[in-house]
Amino acid sequence: MDIAITSLGFRTDLMLLEMSGSVLTDKGEYVVVRTPGNPTFWWGNYLLFRTPFAPGDAVAREETFEHEFPDAAHRSLGVDSTDGVVGSDEELKAAGFEIERSTVMTATEVREPARPNDTSQYRFLSGDGDWEQLVELTLTSATMEVDDGYREFNRRRVAADRALCDAGHARWFGAFDGDRLQASLGLASDGSGVARFQSVQTHPDDRGRGIASTLVHRASRYGFDELGAHTLVMVADPGYHAIRIYRALGFGDNEVQLQLSRPPATA
Repeated sequence: MDIAITSLGFRTDLMLLEMSGSVLTDKGEYVVVRTPGNPTFWWGNYLLFRTPFAPGDAVAREETFEHEFPDAAHRSLGVDSTDGVVGSDEELKAAGFEIERSTVMTATEVREPARPNDTSQYRFLSGDGDWEQLVELTLTSATMEVDDGYREFNRRRVAADRALCDAGHARWFGAFDGDRLQASLGLASDGSGVARFQSVQTHPDDRGRGIASTLVHRASRYGFDELGAHTLVMVADPGYHAIRIYRALGFGDNEVQLQLSRPPATA
């Protein structure tokens, strides 16, 4: 990727998207991110602005989004910063935008899990059956309403992840009870020495058993030992319990990733 991005979170996001076939266009003030194969993917079709919001920018930048994505029902805007300062918070909230601040974490080494799980089997996903289970696991783990539109978005997203693996840019790891997928995650790298985790998720019935921490640790070791990565990147919800797992393994808070979104209007 030749576009200069300050935020490690967005830089690795764009790395993954570009390797998956998304198109990035640098317009100077902002970067346009397009994913033609999945037009309802909010964070595959958005604008990444290089500066925080000044008064009046909420309206102006939404108009810019509408110009770049005239057929989109959603609105999604990023800010290429590291401190979580959006600017004009009240103006954005009044316009209906949700402000999301995620914690960008990094690790240059990892510790063994305090409670490793050795009853599950750990391997790469392979074959149609494993990938179909990933589709269902993602739907089961979703924190939003699962409707037909979300199902279609999710299926396309998993297909893109599989293609990323088939192209040699990523590996998808799974924890299994026999043939049943209990947990999964992706790890991708462009060979630059930085590897990015994606979509760490565990089936609700299998949580609290040390599966996720064991899976993250094994994937981390793969990143260091097989991919030759010197830095692992994880983006986490600061209010979700999983962030404690990552910190316990040796991931440290590095920066704040700032995303603003508004869902399609409902009738």
